[in-house]
Amino acid sequence: MSDRRAAVARAVVGRRRELDLVLAAVTAGRDVMLEGPPGVSKSTMLRAITAHWGVPFVLVEGNAELTPARLVGHHNPARVLREDYSSDNFVAGPLVSAMQDGGFLYIEELNRAPEDTLNVLLAAMAERELTVPRVGTVTARPTFRVLASMNPFDDVGTARISDSVYDRWCRLVVGYQDETEEAQIVRARTGVDDDGLVADAVALTRATRGHPDLRRGASVRGAIDLTAIAVELRALGSHDGDHPRIVLDAALLALSARIAVDDAFDGTPEEVIIRIWEDRFFSRPGVPRRDRTASTSTTPSS
Repeated sequence: MSDRRAAVARAVVGRRRELDLVLAAVTAGRDVMLEGPPGVSKSTMLRAITAHWGVPFVLVEGNAELTPARLVGHHNPARVLREDYSSDNFVAGPLVSAMQDGGFLYIEELNRAPEDTLNVLLAAMAERELTVPRVGTVTARPTFRVLASMNPFDDVGTARISDSVYDRWCRLVVGYQDETEEAQIVRARTGVDDDGLVADAVALTRATRGHPDLRRGASVRGAIDLTAIAVELRALGSHDGDHPRIVLDAALLALSARIAVDDAFDGTPEEVIIRIWEDRFFSRPGVPRRDRTASTSTTPSS
C-alpha cells in the first residue's frame, strides 16, 4: 500500500477498492459521481481525501431550492443599494467558493437539483471557468473537483439524469459493506466494545435490507444509533437489564423511520422490526421462543 493511500485509508473502514478508484480519479483530475444508498461511506471517503490534500470540502444538498443563484452566489443587496454592483459586494456561493479555493464541491442527491442548476454546474466542469455577471471570469484552482452522489433506490422528488450529465462524470457504484466492516464502523462511531450488542445491532439493521415486506432498509447509521440507545437504556435500568428487550426498544426507536414498508404489505414498520427481532433472538436452534405478547410489549419500564 502506497504511503499516499495509507494516509487517506486511516479515516475509512474498509472500502479499499472504492477508495483506490476515487483517489485515482480525483488525482487524475476527474470528477466523480457516486451512486449508492445512504450510509455507505461516500462522503467519508471524500472527506478523507480532502483532509489529506488540505483542501476544502464544500457540501451542498441537492434539492429544488438549489437554484443557479444559490449555487453560484449573489450580490449583497444592502451594499448594491449603496455602491451599485461590483465584485467587492459579491457573496460567493458554494460553486464559486470551491473553484476559488481549489476545494471539492460535493452535491448530495444530484438528481433532486433543478435542470438549470445542473447546466451551470456542467459548464463550470467542462471549462474549469465560470463567468459571473458584474464580477468577471472565475478560474478554478488545479485541485477543484466536482463530486456528486445519488441514491438509485429513492425516486421520490427526483428527476431523470440526462446522458449529457452522466457524460461529465466518472461513475462508481457503492454498495453496503460487509458485516465485519459495519461492526467496525459501529464500534468506531459509538466507542462501544460490547461485541454482543454490536453484533445484534448490525444483524438487525442488515436484516431490514433484504426483508420481503420492505422496499427500503436501514443503513449502518441505524446500527450506530441502535447501539448508542441500547447502552443508555441499559444504564437507565430499562427492562431490568433484559438484553433482548432493550435491543427491541432501541431498534424500534432507531430503525422505524429509516425503513419503508412495501406497498403490498398491510402493516407497519414496527411490526417488521419486531419480526426481525424475534428471528434474531428466538428462532435460533436451542433458543426457546418467548410468548409473543410478552416479548413484543413496548410499554416503557420504570
